[in-house]
Order: sequence, then structure tokens, then C-alpha cells
Amino acid sequence: MTTVTINGKSHSVPEGITIIQACEVAGIEIPRFCYHERLAIAGNCRMCLVEVEGMPPKPVASCAMQAVEGMKIHTDTPMVKKAREGVMEFLLANHPLDCPICDEAGECDLQDQAFQYGKGKSVYHEHKRAVVDKNMGPLIKTQMTRCIHCTRCVRFIEDVAGTCELGAVNRGETMEITTYLEKSIKSELSGNIIDLCPVGALTSKPYAFKARSWELKKTESIDVMDAVCSNIRIDSRGVEIMRILPRLNEEINEEWISDKTRFCYDGLKYQRLDKPYLKQDGKLKEVSFDEAYDAIVKKVKSVQVSEIAALSGSISAAEEIFALKKLLENLGVKNFDCRLKDEKLSADDRASYLFNTKISGIEEADACLLIGVNPRKDAPILNARIRKRFLSKKLKLAAIGLKADLTYAYDNLGDDIATLKSIAEDNHKFCEVLKNAKNPILILGHDMVASADGAMLLSLSKKIAEKFNMIRDDWNGFNFLSKSTGLLNGLEVGFTNSHSVSEILQSSEIKVVILHSVDDEIDFEKLKNCFVIYIGTHGDKAAHIADVILPAAAYSEKNAIYVNLEGRPQSTKLAVFAPGSAQEDLQIIIELAKKFGIDLGFKNLHEARKSLAAFNPIFSHLEKISKANWKKSDEAKTDFSAVKISVKDFDFYLTNPIARSSPTLNKCSNELAA
Repeated sequence: MTTVTINGKSHSVPEGITIIQACEVAGIEIPRFCYHERLAIAGNCRMCLVEVEGMPPKPVASCAMQAVEGMKIHTDTPMVKKAREGVMEFLLANHPLDCPICDEAGECDLQDQAFQYGKGKSVYHEHKRAVVDKNMGPLIKTQMTRCIHCTRCVRFIEDVAGTCELGAVNRGETMEITTYLEKSIKSELSGNIIDLCPVGALTSKPYAFKARSWELKKTESIDVMDAVCSNIRIDSRGVEIMRILPRLNEEINEEWISDKTRFCYDGLKYQRLDKPYLKQDGKLKEVSFDEAYDAIVKKVKSVQVSEIAALSGSISAAEEIFALKKLLENLGVKNFDCRLKDEKLSADDRASYLFNTKISGIEEADACLLIGVNPRKDAPILNARIRKRFLSKKLKLAAIGLKADLTYAYDNLGDDIATLKSIAEDNHKFCEVLKNAKNPILILGHDMVASADGAMLLSLSKKIAEKFNMIRDDWNGFNFLSKSTGLLNGLEVGFTNSHSVSEILQSSEIKVVILHSVDDEIDFEKLKNCFVIYIGTHGDKAAHIADVILPAAAYSEKNAIYVNLEGRPQSTKLAVFAPGSAQEDLQIIIELAKKFGIDLGFKNLHEARKSLAAFNPIFSHLEKISKANWKKSDEAKTDFSAVKISVKDFDFYLTNPIARSSPTLNKCSNELAA
């Protein structure tokens, strides 16, 4: 520890930190615009000036100077006050008086600091400069005349996102922040520069002129667009969600979220199912819930239990799947599953379907093998964490079956399954890297376990983890990267079957199928002769072939548990109510069970969670990770049907019905998707 004196008081601070960080440790506020604790130091704005005894008689930039033993720092002397007033006067000299029409008003660092540290008047009366606005794509609205050149956006895009799409051109008064060649920013994390901008130069294009910050109700929740389950804040006004912002969680998403997470909210307004429907004479007609339930009961009772099947989808919550499972078991139905792509995963082998290292654990890894996975598309937030570790120069990466820009360098080992086998047999040059690593990890892709050779690829990957010291009491380097939280929720509640989903759907016996939030993951042609019951939120693909539609609540309209890729259960919070007569999924299943005369053992969410926790203890403690027991790999077979490993490409912006209903994300798909 280092001892420094700040404003006459002695403080012990960690060694090697800067003065501004030392002041934060001491609880003393230092104003800043360009400094951000997660970005490289720039020292542009000079707002963080302080006085240090024993140095030349001028203030120093606290963000760029290291605190050393015995240093005496003053943050409130007349010299410091005058210097900050001067900096603020310079910043405001060219800044337009746009506060009444600026979306940043009320949340603007420049506003707040001008009030706190400015002197209230200026000696500058010259004309203010004007800068042409830039087109940064469908997500970011620019008003570059307001820009104060803090370069936070440039440093984020370059260091965190890793796409190097922003920079400064010209010098002095003519300096401008711009995208090179006036093109849209294509990073999946680009929306974060809206939060980073300390003025109103970069704002949200979909949110522009829609609301003021003080009008909004703020609800802390989680995201379900991917299996990371980033922590978010939902801002709403009345019954409408106005925007989604990130919430700080060092373990999961730090303070970043992906663009899909941030901008999917307008998809909650369009193509919504708000009334129950029943197909009569080949056409869907609006009915009451009771009429819909009666039609379901009548149809189910008219067939054998072996002729009934149920599937859960990519955004199905844990309580809902658990309740549906209890209903099916009481009816005697055994054909149910959550593995819509025939993933060769077992609910009994928990460690095989989790990201065991944890997202934050990536920062301890020193070697990584990517097997048939594209983390940039599957989980951009996790990919940013890998890049962060890569930039520390302590992580060596290699990939099999991948040809993509991940925003960091990696050794491409080809796409031959023989390469994976040779690594498992300790007969490949990358084996030396794994052997010499203290904390090696591997990341297995979703497409791998969903392939025809999925079971063998999983077994081979587990064998590699065991051979190269990835499985220890203090470390588990085996990681499966799921594309959806719904799959993990289903596996955690045991919503699986001895037959694969494709076998269930191809069976000529199946006459009634219940689809819970299943929208594009299966071949709906196989259901054309079935009576389809759809519980969901949007008029997507499944609703078009359904015989009964039960309108459900989206993740922002209910309290529900979702398990993220680490195995961490978290809960969404009700921010707005579901439209029309739509109900929460759990309530729909409970009411349907009553119509069958079945007691599920719970009547509401609280009781359902108690029953769920009794079934699986991981649900007893939200936000906590329960360590998964490792099951040794089976003797890996080598009679693969394929010779190549390949990652299937997909549209990052349109992966579920909420995203596909979003006008904003459809624009992104058209303009930005590669």
C-alpha cells in the first residue's frame, strides 16, 4: 500500500494507482470527462486538475499521474478551483446551448459539472463553431457540434469492442470525431458509446425526442436475448418501454450490453399476441381463455398420452418450464424436450452444458482453445471479456472450425476433426501451449453438440479438458457456450426426453403438440398434421400454424427466473404489464392444469419457486453459482460421420421473435449484418 495525503488527511491506497483513483478510494470526487476506469488514459479534457505539493506551481492532470509514497495532494485550493473554471469556460466556448432539445439533458455530465465547477459567465463572445453530423448507422444519433473531444467513444470502439471504426481527423479547432469513410459502425457493442458520451454528441437514434429521463420509471432486470443474461435497467413510461440501459455487474457484463439487448425493446410493441385465438373452420378466431382451455382439454382427452408432445423454446423461463413439466407428468406425457436442435446434452451432466470457468474467470485464463464457436456472435459481452484478457498479453488462443474476425488474434488450426483428435491424443503443436498453461480453458460451440457427431465431439472435448489439467478442485476450464438461456432453463429443470426432438416430430403417432415460446428452432412443416397449442408473445412462425394461441407475457412483463451460461439463476422484474388480455406464462399453465383437474402443487409464483427450489437447489439462491460436479468423459468414439467442423452463420440481430419484431433490429440486419 502507498500512503498519500489528500486535503490534509492521510490515506492508504493501492500501489501503482493514479491520483484520481486514489481520490476515489478516499471518497473525494474529482470531476472528469475523458477519464473512464475501463478505458485507456487519454488526458484530453484537463477537468481533473489537482495541486500537488513540491511540484512546479501549476495544476496537474490527476488521471495521468501516479500516486507515490508521501505525495501531498490538494483538490480544493483556489488554484485548482480557478483552473477548473478555466477548463469549463474553454469547453463551453464552442458548445451550443441545446439543453432544451438535447436528449442528454438531465443525465449530462457537462451540465452537472458546469453547475458544480463552472464560474457562471464567460468572456468569450465569438461565434461558436459548427460541425457536420456524421452517419454512424441506425442506432447512434450524432450532433457533433456538441462534441468536446474526450475520445471515450474512440477508445471504447478500439479497446473494448476491438473494431477500430472511430477516430479523429484534423487538428485544433477543426478536429472532428468521425467514422472512417463515413460508414456505419458495425460492432455488436456500438450502443455503449451512447452511455460513455459525457455530452449529447452521441445519443440513441430510436430513443431520440421520445422522453426525458425524469419522466421514466426505472426497473432493474436482466436480459434474455442471449445466454449471458446481462444485467439491465428497463426505463418505461406508462405501458411503454422507452429504453434499456446496462446495469453494473462485474461478474457478468461489467457495464456493457450488446446492441441486441439495448435496442430490442421496440419489438415488444409490434406483432404482439394480446388475445387468445382458436382455429375454427380453418381460421383463427378470437375467443376467451376459458374457451381456449376447454378446446385444449377436449382435444388432449381425445388422444392417447403417447400422441402428445411438448417443446420449450429459447426464451422460456425456469418456472414456466417446470410448471409445464409437472402438468405433462400428471397427464402421463413423456414426449417433452428443450433441446430443439437435438443438442447431445444430458440434464444429468450439469458441467457439460455450463460455462464452468465463469465469465469473470476468463481474466485468469492463459490459454484458450475455441472448438466450433463464434463468441462474437453467440455472446458479444463474453467475447469482449476474452479480448480484454487477450490485450493483457497473457492469453494464447487457437480455434478449430472457425473463420471469423473475433476482434483479437488467434491461431487458426483448420476445420478438420482429425485436428481435434490429435490434440486429444497429445499429438499437436498446440498441446505444448495447453501443457505450459496454468489455467487453460476450452470453449465448445452450440453447433458442435447439435451436430450428428455432437455426442462424440462433446466426449472428445471433455477428454481434452481432462488431459490438459483443466479439471481441478480450484479450476474448471471446460466451457460450453449456449446460444440461448431457454436451453439451460430446460436442462436445469429436467425438461428432457430419451428421444430427440427430431424423432418426436417425425413420429407419425404425435397428434397434439404444445409449443412454449418455440418460434423458429424447429421445422414447422412436420407439424402440419398436428393440433398445435402455442403459448407465446408474438405472431411469429409458430402462431401461423397454431390451432390454439394463448398470449403470454414477455420477459419485461413478468417476474421470472432465467439461468445464464454460468449456471447463475437470475430474475427478471415486471416493468410494464402485458398488452390486452395476455397473461403470465406460469398463470396460463396453472389455469390450464385446473381445467384438467390437476393440482400442480403450487398456485402462484411464490409457491412455484419453492417447489422449483425443492426440485433443484440451485434455485434456492438467486444470483449465486452452484458448482457443477464433473463427470468423466466416456471412451471417445472416432467414427465421425463428418470430417470437418463448421460454425453455422446466422443473423445476429434476428434470433428470436422479439428481435424479429423490432423495426430497429431489422434496420441493423439490413445495414450492418455481414
